[in-house]
Amino acid sequence: MSRPQDELAEEGEEVFRNLTEVKKSQIVMPCHANHRQELSVGQLLKWMDSTACLSAERHAGCPCVTASVDDIHFEHTIGVGQVVNIKAKVNRAFNTSMEVGIVVNCEDLFSDSHWRVCQAFATFVTQRTTGGKVQLRPLVPCTQAEQVEHSLAAERRRMRLVHADIMKDLLTNRAFQQVEVQEAEKAVPAERTQVESVELVLPPHANHQVNTFGGQIMAWMENVATIAASRLCNAHPTLRSIDMFHFRGPSQVGDRLVLKAIVNNAFKNSMEVGVCAEAYQGEEPLRHINSAFMIFEVCDRDGKPCTLPKIQPEPLVRGRRRYQEAIARKKIRLDRKYIISCKQTEVPLSVPWDLSNQVYLSYNNVSALKMLATRNNWVLNSEKNKVSLYTLEQKQVLSFKIEFEADVPAERAFMVLSDLGKRVEWDPNYERCELIRKVDDDDFLYRVVTPSISNQGGMVQDFILLASRRPPCDSGDPYVIALRSVTLPTHPPTEGYNRGEVLCAGFSIMEVSNTVSKISYFNQASPEVLPYISTDIAGLSSSFYSTFCTCSTFLQDNRDNPNPKDQPPSSTLNKEHLQQTFLGR
Repeated sequence: MSRPQDELAEEGEEVFRNLTEVKKSQIVMPCHANHRQELSVGQLLKWMDSTACLSAERHAGCPCVTASVDDIHFEHTIGVGQVVNIKAKVNRAFNTSMEVGIVVNCEDLFSDSHWRVCQAFATFVTQRTTGGKVQLRPLVPCTQAEQVEHSLAAERRRMRLVHADIMKDLLTNRAFQQVEVQEAEKAVPAERTQVESVELVLPPHANHQVNTFGGQIMAWMENVATIAASRLCNAHPTLRSIDMFHFRGPSQVGDRLVLKAIVNNAFKNSMEVGVCAEAYQGEEPLRHINSAFMIFEVCDRDGKPCTLPKIQPEPLVRGRRRYQEAIARKKIRLDRKYIISCKQTEVPLSVPWDLSNQVYLSYNNVSALKMLATRNNWVLNSEKNKVSLYTLEQKQVLSFKIEFEADVPAERAFMVLSDLGKRVEWDPNYERCELIRKVDDDDFLYRVVTPSISNQGGMVQDFILLASRRPPCDSGDPYVIALRSVTLPTHPPTEGYNRGEVLCAGFSIMEVSNTVSKISYFNQASPEVLPYISTDIAGLSSSFYSTFCTCSTFLQDNRDNPNPKDQPPSSTLNKEHLQQTFLGR
């Protein structure tokens, strides 16, 4: 395999070393390996956590501890004699916490080949020896890749904050409440897979702050989870992924760490193992340190997943709860995998929308627009009276950007433009726009009808759009209004309309001054969208100029706050509240 390259790096871009970047290279020795002569995942987690901690402390200038780690999916295993290369750097600093991105690659010294093993995002919090929290200084991104990660870190933080609510909503869904435990012959009782192990925390297990090293706790958890998985399948399982998890509290040298694991559910080719870590000293009650959910597979000699035996949940209520929660987490993992983790070009255009995947669709919607906006190779196509049209052709996808300044405060422009229902008043390509559903204060579903175009036989087009909006998280961030197509069972394609698709579109609004904003409109042109702008790109017309001049005039006409009844459907947005949500801990 060839060396992994940063997908966002452009040719000729000057190599820049982030001041928070920390690298670790380690050759895998037999003492690091399991029975298959592959690097133990527990050992890898220890190396990842220590590297990320050093990066966090380099930015904070004080001790830091691991607060949480997002989902980790292990794409490949690492053999004895191969080299593990770990790179960690701070993506964004909030008030007292920061996101650290971790990339793990493997290097074969004999073939000079390199490949990606996994990527992770960890949240670290500052820790003073005297108590209290340290106010972190902002991190200024310097390259295009850093700007993208800096921007997306706020979206990932948003998802972390609502993760528990997503699980709660799924479990209250009637479909999950009606899930019945499937009786099967030779089903393995869940109790048979139970594991309990106690570890005494010694000085070698502690970090430089005398707390139990987070990576060590993760390694111990991985060990008992592997034993539980082995008891179900009577084979040696392979850990494929770890769900997002949080450290609930600290542990110190002298603690007895109680580790418990059990198989919660077994699917056709994978199983979920729940792991819990609790600590105590002397006769004190158990303290909950951490919980995690690990996904295992058993592979044959060709590396293909084997069919696993069924699991019989514990007869108590908690057994059925674990069984159902594992199904809900599998649904969340699939949503994340196919909506968040995929490259934008690999995501189906119109993903079916429902409340359970709304958070991930919203993330994909906003992150796609932010990534498009940060591209630095836009080409000026035409300009008229300070209204500029740019194009970007990449991987056979044509995108365009229209940019202008308006004598309207950025926040006001954001409020007006985020109501798609008012776009019909200035955009001739919007014949009709109806609000289907207000999902929350930031996300809305619309049906938009556009004029007929020649390549569709004169048929009127319609689009089902998810509109997601975000106020700035920090000073210097733009206001964002992102649009993408989704499908709704309540609004199937109808006769007489050609159902169009929007890959990625929307507005980015930057504050130039208290009274002036720079507005950029982006669109990753799909076949249904391209005809509306193709003549402008070819230089045969300048309809874009008149459209966005009308937009500027419309914004100035609506510069003052209207009456409450004229507010956009999302008017309950509280900018200060959202900023506190983003910037809190």
